[in-house]
Amino acid sequence: MDRRGFMAGCLGLPLLAQARGVQAQAGLTKIIFPFAAGAGGDTLCRLIAQEMAPVLQRTIVVENRTGGDGLIGIKAVKGASPDGSMVLVTTGPTMYLLPMVETTPSFDTAKDFVPVSLLARFDFAVVVGPAVDAKDFKGLVAWLKAHPDKTSFGVPSNGTIPHFTGSKLEKDLGIPLSRVPYRGSAPILNDLIGGHIQFMFSDVPPALPLIAAGKLRALGVTTKQRVTAAPEIAPLAEVGMPGFDTASWHMVATQGQTPKEIVERLNAEIRAIMDDPEVKRDLIRDGAIPQLTPPPDELKAFVKSEITRWGKIVAQAGIAGTE
Repeated sequence: MDRRGFMAGCLGLPLLAQARGVQAQAGLTKIIFPFAAGAGGDTLCRLIAQEMAPVLQRTIVVENRTGGDGLIGIKAVKGASPDGSMVLVTTGPTMYLLPMVETTPSFDTAKDFVPVSLLARFDFAVVVGPAVDAKDFKGLVAWLKAHPDKTSFGVPSNGTIPHFTGSKLEKDLGIPLSRVPYRGSAPILNDLIGGHIQFMFSDVPPALPLIAAGKLRALGVTTKQRVTAAPEIAPLAEVGMPGFDTASWHMVATQGQTPKEIVERLNAEIRAIMDDPEVKRDLIRDGAIPQLTPPPDELKAFVKSEITRWGKIVAQAGIAGTE
């Protein structure tokens, strides 16, 4: 199967990536994604597994450990052996927003994990299903105001960018909204099509095929720039929400006590994958924005600065310690 076929197929299929004819060696063997299969981050996991298995000459398994707002998967890596055999792929914001909104934080991002690599940025689209009679974002606002008992929006878990974005939208519009947490984006998209919820902030890749098929409608993207894969969708900043600009980037992290030399090797291996022109092309086509990772020390400083920045934003939004 070529990479194009792989990228399309991995949105819904399980994967066991294996280097044929070579016995598994010590090193990376498992990638944990703490949400359901079908999201953009899940696609990244399977891409890394496919590309790294023959290079490292070992079996690499992608495992979706869902539940607990992503905590089941996150805690699995937190408690893993510090040998680089297990890594976590999730959104950077999940790694620091979730502890911020918890009454009692379940983990310390800076102490319990070490960042390995940036992967890609995912923009979000405001998406509605057939149950909502709105053709654009202003129409959605009017519809929500006219139906105060039907204002449910789905989030892949608490402590994520869609959670924060929905809270920000609620505050900016002055409309009470009902947040419904799930175990990833794919189940939300299914419920949106079925009319069980009214809207969601979906990462662009899994939503694009459903939008193209006419099953869902995109009313705006959350970034100031248009998405390359869907330039016809206007930014919210252009359709009634000036200054609105949120996105999510995915990263690889591993257990916090993992030796520096292991982290640096993983960083170099993943960097080579993400720097491949064909990988970049396919990710962009599917709605992602590839990110060329800095070295581990620079990445650690970046994550630290993001924790500080988002701590202030969460406090201003009034959602710190609310879960």
